Amino acid sequence: MSNVITLLLGVIGGVLLYFGADFLIKGGVGIAKKLRIPSLIIGLTMMAFGTSAPELTVSIASALQNKGDISVGNVLGSNICNLALILGLCAIVKPLPVNKLVIKSDMPVMLIATLAFSAFLGLSNGIPRWGGIFFVLMMATYIVTLFINSKRDDEVKEAITGEVGDDEVNIIRAIFEFAGGLAALIYGAKLFVSGAVCAAKLANVPEAIIALTVVAIGTSLPELAASMIATIKGENDIAVGNIVGSNIWNILCIMGVSPIVNPIKLQNISWVDMGVMLFVTLLSVPFFLTGRKVSRAEGAVWLLLYLGYLGYLVATQV
Repeated sequence: MSNVITLLLGVIGGVLLYFGADFLIKGGVGIAKKLRIPSLIIGLTMMAFGTSAPELTVSIASALQNKGDISVGNVLGSNICNLALILGLCAIVKPLPVNKLVIKSDMPVMLIATLAFSAFLGLSNGIPRWGGIFFVLMMATYIVTLFINSKRDDEVKEAITGEVGDDEVNIIRAIFEFAGGLAALIYGAKLFVSGAVCAAKLANVPEAIIALTVVAIGTSLPELAASMIATIKGENDIAVGNIVGSNIWNILCIMGVSPIVNPIKLQNISWVDMGVMLFVTLLSVPFFLTGRKVSRAEGAVWLLLYLGYLGYLVATQV
C-alpha cells in the first residue's frame, strides 16, 4: 500500500513540476515588466538562485558533515546536466536564440568560474575557506555588473521599451506567482524523485543505477521544468538565462558558501566528471556564438554527450 501511495505522490509531484514552472515563469516575467528590467536578468538571478536551492542545501549539509566529495560532485553533476541535458533538450524542442548580454558578460563569467573551480580541485584537492570567499566576492561583483550592463546595453533597452506598462502588472500577484511556483517546483521535484525511485526499485533496477540517474537528475528537475516551459512559451531569455545563471550560482554561490562554512577537502574526486563538466561548458562558446543561437543539431550533440556520460557512469558501477 505504501508503494502505491509513493507512486501516486510521484505523479502529483510531476503535476506540481509543470504548474510550478508555469507560475514561476509568469511571476518572473511579471516582476521583470513591473520593474522594467529584461526578463533575462530575472532568469540569471532570482530564478537561477531559486532553482539552485536543492543543490545549495545538499552541498552545505555535506560540507558540515565533512563529505566534500558529495558537495563537489553535486555541483559537477548539476552543471553537466544543466547544459548537456536541459539546454540540449530545450534546443531540440525549439532552437534557442542567445541574448547579446549572455555572450558579452554571462558566458565569460561561467567560463572563468568553471576554470577557477577546476583549478582549485586540481591544485588544492578541494576548496579552502579563502577560495570560498573569493567565489562569493566574484558572485557579488557579477550581480552588480549584470545590473549595470543591463541598464547600459542599447539592445536590452530596446527590448524592454515596448513591454507592458506598470499599471497593467500586479506586482503582488507576480511575486506570489513566482514564490508559489518556486515552492511547487522544489517540493514537486522531491515527490517526483521519490516516486521514480520507488518505481525503479519495483522494476528491480540496481540501486547504483538509480542513484546515478534518477537521484542525480532529481536536483536539476526545477531547472529542467522551468527552462522547458519557458522554451515552449517562447521566453527564450529565461530558458537560457536560467541555465547559464544556475551554473554560475552553483559554482560561485554554492562552492563559495560551503567552504566558508567548512573548508572542502576531497577524498576521491572523479577526474572524468570534472573533464566532462569542462568540455560541455567550453562547447557553449561555439554553440552560443554561431548565429547567436543554439540549434537543434547543437542541442542533439549536447544530449548525446550527456547520454554517453550517463552510460559511462552506469557501466562503471554495474
